[in-house]
This record gives sequence, C-alpha cells and structure tokens, in this order.
Amino acid sequence: MFGTQQAQKRRIEHLRAVAIGLLVLMPLISSASAAAGLDEEIERLSARVANHSESVFALEQRLLHPANTRLAVFLTLQSRDALDLDSVELFVNGKPVASHLYSERERNSLERGGIQQLFTGNLANGEHELKTVITARSANEDFVRRETTHRFRKRPGVLRLQMSLEARSPDYEPRVSFVEWE
Repeated sequence: MFGTQQAQKRRIEHLRAVAIGLLVLMPLISSASAAAGLDEEIERLSARVANHSESVFALEQRLLHPANTRLAVFLTLQSRDALDLDSVELFVNGKPVASHLYSERERNSLERGGIQQLFTGNLANGEHELKTVITARSANEDFVRRETTHRFRKRPGVLRLQMSLEARSPDYEPRVSFVEWE
C-alpha cells in the first residue's frame, strides 16, 4: 500500500504541476491569440488609412490645384554674358509670389542656357498683371534694378510664361520680355 500511495501522490503532484502550468500558460496563449487579432485589426485600419489618404490627395489636387487654373513662370537669359544676375522678385496682381537670390552656381547654369521655374500656382481666369523686379550687375560693372510689368489674360488650361532677360552693349540696360508657351 505504501507504494501505491506514493504513486498516487506523484500523480497528484504531477496533475497539480500541469494545472499550475496551464494556469500560467493560459494568459499567454490568450494574449497570443489576442495579439494575432490585434495585428489583423491594425492591418485593416492601415489599409483604410491608405485608401483615405489617396482620396484626400485626389480631392486636394482637384480643389486646391486644378489644372485649368495653373500658371507657371520660367526665366531664361538671352544675352548670357552681359548680366550677372543677383535676384528676381515676382508679383502677381500686386502680391509677392516668388523671390530668389542667385548663387554663383545658379548664375552659371542660366548663362549656359538653363531655364529656371520661378513660380507655379493657381490663378483665376481673366485679366492679370505680372510684375518683376530684377537686380543685376551689368557687363560694364554697373548695378542695375529694373521693374517690368506684363499684363496678360488667363484662359482655362495651363498658362506657361517665359520671362527672358537680355542686355546688349553698349549700354547693357536689362530688358525683360515675356513669351507665352503653348
């Protein structure tokens, strides 16, 4: 009898250990299944956020930046070694929209035939005024500042204006001209 009592005792201790182990493991097992459910919920919410973000971006592009109201202004130099460009300011209907100070590298790029996009924005259809203020040093080392006004009519669609800057000898007076790109 003594041997059977000990075997029963061992079985009871073993069952007790298993029960304690199960009690310890149950929260871990349930938290693992909860974590899997949480991961699925996070993935589902991430997909919804991505879809919502795409919708907001499309709406923003349609309402805030409609293609039929777009205006773009570009700068080119016609006489490349006659002016050392310092700065350009751009005003649309009297409001400042762009201002740029030129580095040596940017001046060299423009002198080699580069084109700089000065401004891109939205503008209602109708009559408008574009004013530019150019500061530069001419080939005869004079510091010059010129204001030029250009009146134009904005029609539906994208309007691209090329602002060309040139200065010719002997006076090296800067002249600004505008050309509408198609």
